[in-house]
Order: sequence, then C-alpha cells, then structure tokens
Amino acid sequence: MADCRLEIDSRGVGSLTLDRPQQHNAFDDDLIVDLIDKLDQLATDSAVRIVVLRASGKSFSAGADLNWMQRMADFDEAQNYADAMQLAELMRRLNHLPKPTIARVQGAAFGGGVGLIACCDVALAAASAVFSLSEVRLGLIPAVISPYVVRAIGERAARRYMLTAERFDAAQALRLGLLHEVVDQQDLDVRLDELIEILLEAGPSAQAAAKDLILTVAGKPVERDLIEETASRIASVRVSQEGREGIAAFLEKRKPGWVKPGDV
Repeated sequence: MADCRLEIDSRGVGSLTLDRPQQHNAFDDDLIVDLIDKLDQLATDSAVRIVVLRASGKSFSAGADLNWMQRMADFDEAQNYADAMQLAELMRRLNHLPKPTIARVQGAAFGGGVGLIACCDVALAAASAVFSLSEVRLGLIPAVISPYVVRAIGERAARRYMLTAERFDAAQALRLGLLHEVVDQQDLDVRLDELIEILLEAGPSAQAAAKDLILTVAGKPVERDLIEETASRIASVRVSQEGREGIAAFLEKRKPGWVKPGDV
C-alpha cells in the first residue's frame, strides 16, 4: 500500500493524503520522494485548481520517522546533508506550489508536520488538534522547516516553542498564526468545502500570480525596484486573457469562464 494517496475530483480539487496511520503519518525518505513526485504532478496538471493536504487516522503527522532518523545517524555528515536536502526540497515545493493549498489538520502535528502546515496557504484544524516543535527533545533542531515556521508564527514565538518543545493546542496555534481557522471536529469537512468553494470562484492564473507576488514582496523594503516590479506585474495581468475575462464577467453580471456550472 502506498504511504501517500492522490485523488483528484471533478472540480479539480486534488487531495494529497498522508496514509501511514500506524506510524502517525511520520515521513521517511521514501514518503518524501513520493510526496515530491505527487506535488510535481499536481503543479503541472492544468485541471487541478486546489490542493488539499490531509492525513488518515488520528494524527496529522508526527514529523520525521524515528527509525529513519536512527538509520541516518549511522551515515556521515555529507550523506545526512543530501538526505536533509530532500526534506528541504519537499517543503520548498509545497510552499511554492502554483495552486492554492489547504492543510486539513484533524489531529496531532509534531516537528516536520508543523512545517507542512506552515507551507500551506490556508490552514484549517480541528479544535482537538495539538502541536509541538519537538525536535530539541530528541537532541535535534527544526532546521529545514524553520524558514516557513518562523515566517508563520514570528521570531518571538519561535524562540519559545522551538526551545521548549512544549505542546500547544489549536487555539494557541490560531493565536500564533500557524492556523487560520479552528472548528469542531465534526465541522471540519463542512468548513473545508466552504473554503474550496470560495477558492474556486477566483481566476486560477491570478491565484498563481498572487501567490508568487506574495513570495516576492514579503519582507522586502518598499523601494523603487519593488514598486516598478509590482506595477509591471499588474500591467501584465490586466491585459491577460483571464484578466480581461474577469473584468468582462463582472461588468456583464455573469460568472467568469473558469467557474464550472455547479461549482459555486
């Protein structure tokens, strides 16, 4: 059985499911390669509009598989660097995927599992979910996930939770900015579908361009080069086929061409 399942529905919603429930969906080198391959497939499939990252069983993800970590401890530093770069590449691919991504968090997320959530555009969790940046308790550090987690929760919160490795609940994850919404477990899929419907109303090319825009401007000083870059981007989008269709649809009081009948 595959440790990761990919399903694409008629709306163009791709569900990428971590499927190692007995291991609390911890990832090893094989799962990382599989996830990268499936993310590449989703990125290049024009029929895919939205990607939902989800998990089977009680846990979202326990992070790195300890058997994998123990195995890697017997390798030299160069081999560990190459192995770590694979995980870093997974986080990069997920963070930069040119489609909207939603993390559906139904249970515990530890270590690298928190990193996966931080790399998604929207994070929705059940109120019962718990979180921990647990690496230091194992004598390790949350290295490759740190750019995304620190960006999500801020340096001040990272100083506490990366050093204490203490657990925190979904309400605290929401306050920190790791999550966008928290709902009761029984309402998780209802709210997920509502978010999907909202995302389906937007132009797919515009969403990809907006995501790239955010990654480009975040943290940069507002100087002449950045101002010119943003002006260039909106000028290009305005004359694009999708941009013209969106404006025309609004003025003509109709749904734009990218919205399938019955989607929203």
